[in-house]
Amino acid sequence: MAKKTKSKRKEYTKDDVKLLKAHSKSRTPVAKLSKLMKRSEGSLRQKARSLGIGLGHQR
Repeated sequence: MAKKTKSKRKEYTKDDVKLLKAHSKSRTPVAKLSKLMKRSEGSLRQKARSLGIGLGHQR
């Protein structure tokens, strides 16, 4: 039986939050931002929600 690897959480730094806010203002699509920041779309959406900012181009 194969061993399952446990994923390790990657904390958001101040620079990550600054970048997320900047892309929120420029309305960058979440898929593009996900590849740029190397995080899942769900993770980015949750963080944006907790910061109280909108995310994506359609909001």
